[in-house]
Amino acid sequence: MQQNNSVTEFILLGLTRDPRRQKMVFIIFLIFYTGTLMGNFLIIVTIKFSRTLGSPMYFFLFYLSIADTCFSTSTAPRLIVDSFSEKKVISYNECMTQIFVLHLFGAMEIFVLILMAFDRYVAICKPLRYPTIMRRQVCIILIVFAWIGSFLHSIAQIALALKLPFCGPNLIDHYCCDLQPLLKLACMDTYVINLQLVSNSGVICSSSFLLLIISYCIILHSLRNHSAEGRKKALSTCTSHIIVVILFFGPCIFIYTRPPTTFPMDKMVSVFYTIATPFLNPLIYTLRNAEVKNAMRKLWSIKITSESK
Repeated sequence: MQQNNSVTEFILLGLTRDPRRQKMVFIIFLIFYTGTLMGNFLIIVTIKFSRTLGSPMYFFLFYLSIADTCFSTSTAPRLIVDSFSEKKVISYNECMTQIFVLHLFGAMEIFVLILMAFDRYVAICKPLRYPTIMRRQVCIILIVFAWIGSFLHSIAQIALALKLPFCGPNLIDHYCCDLQPLLKLACMDTYVINLQLVSNSGVICSSSFLLLIISYCIILHSLRNHSAEGRKKALSTCTSHIIVVILFFGPCIFIYTRPPTTFPMDKMVSVFYTIATPFLNPLIYTLRNAEVKNAMRKLWSIKITSESK
């Protein structure tokens, strides 16, 4: 992969070079990552074994939690380990692998959020046809297409990255490998590749965000015809989804829909959507969802009772 490059490894500058702040980075992101793993694992297990969470919404939430876990794992462990390393070295092959995995599960999260919005649209706007439209086979097919779309997007990203020749320097002013910081190091004019990046990642982020906002506006508008109780339940679910959409897409659009320029806040913005959002998603979906909380209590109370006998 690196036959056209004189650079075989990169040095990540990380979030900070101050030793005291690096200790804070270790503690803060270890907590975030541990919380992400525990929260999403709890949701995955609860949906998998609960009989009350068999609807399409929870089927998609199951895959969102998987995407969250893997998306965070693509960057958080290295960031945590590198906080104790004086020289944060990542090989060329590891860098390309990180780009592939980061975009694979990032795109998967986007597509699952779209599927969740589609599910809510059908449930609220076409309730009589909901069981027919969102039957199990259809949900499985939609998830398969989401995986295929994510894989194709990731392949496109890694193809752009492999076009870049590197002849030094090899200092990446970031805590992970991604196309934007790598463009600054390439020994070529990167204008065309940046346009391709914006037309790929940027368009996916922007168009998906616009699609989701329009769909939720239609959903919220249609709620005026529902009963007060139905309106309250639908609003609770949709509000959770809208919060997740804004938290995830806001930073993504900021990073991937602009010319190849860097800003001081770029790294913190990236931290927010790669590490903070996967940590917040389980909290948002459990604290605002009575069905998930009740299913968790029932499932874990049964498990504790069975173990005590």
